[in-house]
Amino acid sequence: MGRRMPRAVWAAVAVGLAARLAFSLGYWVDKPLTHDEREYLLLAQNVASGRGFAYLLPDGSPAPGEHFGRAPAYPLFLAGIMRLGGMVPVSNAAAEPDASLLRAIRVAQSCLGAALVWLVAWLAYRAAGPAAATAAGVLAAVYPPLVWTPAYVFSETLFSVLALGCAALLTLDSRRAGLAAGAGALAGLAVLTRPVMLFFLPLALLWLCWTGRWRSAGVFTIACALLVAPWTARNVREYGRFVLVASEGGITFWTGNHPLAVGEGDMAANPDIKRANVALRAAHPGLTPEQLEGVYYREAAAFIREQPAAWARLMLRKVFYTVVPLGPSYRLHSPLYFGASVLSYLSVLPFAVLGLANLRRRGTLPVPLLLMALASILAGVVFFPQERFRIPIVDPTLLVSAAAWRASRVTA
Repeated sequence: MGRRMPRAVWAAVAVGLAARLAFSLGYWVDKPLTHDEREYLLLAQNVASGRGFAYLLPDGSPAPGEHFGRAPAYPLFLAGIMRLGGMVPVSNAAAEPDASLLRAIRVAQSCLGAALVWLVAWLAYRAAGPAAATAAGVLAAVYPPLVWTPAYVFSETLFSVLALGCAALLTLDSRRAGLAAGAGALAGLAVLTRPVMLFFLPLALLWLCWTGRWRSAGVFTIACALLVAPWTARNVREYGRFVLVASEGGITFWTGNHPLAVGEGDMAANPDIKRANVALRAAHPGLTPEQLEGVYYREAAAFIREQPAAWARLMLRKVFYTVVPLGPSYRLHSPLYFGASVLSYLSVLPFAVLGLANLRRRGTLPVPLLLMALASILAGVVFFPQERFRIPIVDPTLLVSAAAWRASRVTA
């Protein structure tokens, strides 16, 4: 897929790798870990230690706190780093992990971030040519949100590479069964990394069928299902009911569709929602997080059914915050982070809009990538928008589009 890519793209990849390593290893050190980071590390510890995909302490006792089921691919990725490096995992849910382990994770994710730079450049190349590839590579190499994401023990960087790899294969001649199978396999891995990828699958299938590629649609579906089905079967055996990928969907849907929801951000950005969650759990003592998933869905459905006008207003706020980066979750970070994040996004957005208009006139829209961005936006509106959810797909799409506009100005 790298045929005839400009040499400047490879320089951008190198710069992107250096920038990510510099941030991860030179700046983002000795920082406290978030709840999600600790959960990922705890799951990875148990996998690496042979105790399975569970929230267990080294003595085999359950880890304290509320822990919902997560998608397996990212903890497996972390466990692989632990095993390959021969590093001692975190000793318990509260302890800080070994610094060498965090460095290894950040180096690995920085390499994935460099691969993402190449993918963004390649997608721009397919849409608008060599000049766009160079511009997209440069943008992706230094775009702040993409630079700092690999420093966190989050699944976003791995997910972004898998998802954009899927979009890249679909951008090629998807009538070839091998390409469709590869795209389906990457889609399945992306689903197992972040279930939000499920929103993309029907859009991709509709597009393949609309363009007459029925065989490719079937191959894509089968390849994806073959990756996801074993994990679903494991969940059915583990929980005694159907759980496609992870049991965290209920609480996420409830958080974004609640009378106290503001339209953006998770519980960390909304203390009222956090208190309501404690009260809900107290009202259902003895239920496991997996058993609570249905309760969360029922509570959210009751709000939607009983207060449709309030829910409609909430949906409008979600749409607003999807585009305008001023939600409460942005304010949880330092002013420097907030400024860099917002300025990066807003400085690219108008040029991306112009670039999309240019690509539409040329008839070279990167349809799979745009459908993936649409799926990401839809997921944010159904659940709730948040910067972390936007960065892996929407921001690279904006960079590709902005690079296409830049290329049109250079070649005009």
